[in-house]
Amino acid sequence: MLQERVPSRPPVCAVIVAGGCGSRFGNPGGKQLVNVAGRPLVTWSIMAFDRSCLVGHIVVVCPQAKRAEMRRLAIDPFDFKTPITFADAGETRQDSTASGVDAVPMGFEYVAIHDGARPLITTAAIDNAIQVLLHDRSLDGVVCGQPAIDTLKIVDGEQIVKTPPRSMYWAAQTPQIFSVDVMRRAHAAAVADQFVGTDDASLVERMGGTVHCVASPRDNLKVTVPEDLRPVTAILLGRMSDAESAQDTGVMPRL
Repeated sequence: MLQERVPSRPPVCAVIVAGGCGSRFGNPGGKQLVNVAGRPLVTWSIMAFDRSCLVGHIVVVCPQAKRAEMRRLAIDPFDFKTPITFADAGETRQDSTASGVDAVPMGFEYVAIHDGARPLITTAAIDNAIQVLLHDRSLDGVVCGQPAIDTLKIVDGEQIVKTPPRSMYWAAQTPQIFSVDVMRRAHAAAVADQFVGTDDASLVERMGGTVHCVASPRDNLKVTVPEDLRPVTAILLGRMSDAESAQDTGVMPRL
């Protein structure tokens, strides 16, 4: 168990990527403002980072045309203490992430990049991942995730080619947390090489950076299609009915 290190000034800026058009979700207006358990989807993510003493600023990445609506529905009605600013979404998620990282204010050493469509992330999971990075200066970043529990198959067409040992595989989630300098250099290198990664960590990995996986709750689900709302809503309502979890989600004050 790591001894908690609380810097005198929060060292992390959160970048919440909420720029997707929601094509797979099937909602022309996107999914970030869909009501989930009484709040807009993206609000749950903002809330979790707002309650971390290690996060001193939040950047929300969304289309410029959606800023006013995002602030009116997902931010202003809630009592957030952390300063929140915006960055413009790009054509791809990687472009949007780069925009968010560029918008990190001066003075922050680390950036925590999170999908706005993962509303189940908790403050405890965020703080734990940040602490891992703060305690090991040899790391360039950490990725929240879970060791694979399913048997994985390498398939060519429909034919199984190989069954790799699942002990080596993790399912990557967000947040993914990095040194701001490393992340900016990784994006610059990706642009120069016309490289498109599958996640933020892949940009750092290809530069030879050291990135560790940190176990986070398995229920840190991502809302991609409408069917995902049922389990996510059920989990949130369950947390709201539990005193300890309700404190973590911001439904009630911490004791």
